Amino acid sequence: MSTFVDQVGRSIEIAAKPIRIISTVPSQTELLYDLGLQEYVVGITAYCVHPKHWLAEKMVIGGTKDLQIEKIKNLNPDLIIGNKEENIKEQIEALSSVCPVWLSDVETIEGALEMVTQLGAICQVEDKAATLRADIEKARQELAAKKLPKKRAAYFIWKNPYMLAGSDSFISRMMAECRFENVIAEKRYPEMTLVALKELKPDLLLLSSEPYSFTTKDLQEIAEQVNPTQSKIVDGEMFSWYGSRMAKAFRFFARIF
Repeated sequence: MSTFVDQVGRSIEIAAKPIRIISTVPSQTELLYDLGLQEYVVGITAYCVHPKHWLAEKMVIGGTKDLQIEKIKNLNPDLIIGNKEENIKEQIEALSSVCPVWLSDVETIEGALEMVTQLGAICQVEDKAATLRADIEKARQELAAKKLPKKRAAYFIWKNPYMLAGSDSFISRMMAECRFENVIAEKRYPEMTLVALKELKPDLLLLSSEPYSFTTKDLQEIAEQVNPTQSKIVDGEMFSWYGSRMAKAFRFFARIF
């Protein structure tokens, strides 16, 4: 029996290598695939779109905030992997009586890297996790070496009302890797009017492709009212997905910025 402490401080005990894993978070599903755990993952959410073919091959167990508890029970999992922010607390508590549930809580780059290491240990693929972590760190160093110009930026995640990434979000940490100073001082994902945003004088507006899919029309309307030097619709997965996606993200940033 091995004991592991997850990123919210909960201890879980696992008797052997997990062979029936359920992932309730898209970015962590992609990580499990990249760790070579294809044959062990039995359930994923409807939003776990990477790798695409898993939606046809694995059991879909609802959405990240609408998990189908009975369907999960019927899969007889020996490990469920979730996230403090993306999953609902009451559902996670209910699933904890089914099997061990390991929760991530990722707000920083370092926290994301530690999540890779910990899941590698739990799933007994430590070497693959170490290789993946090294690749992420290499890509991060390559981006830092670009010495991109500093910009004051705002990152939109939603419309009606407008919501932006706050200072304590993982998105804000990824923005900082691009040398973007987040002009939003509030935490989490505050609502904000365009008039208030204009007063903060951002140089750059980033409109995300997810969870709200902004259009070029949205881009033009917002840019006209806020008057930034630059504005761009960006791939939201690159800024908000932690795990193996980070290696791709840092290299993506080096190209587009």
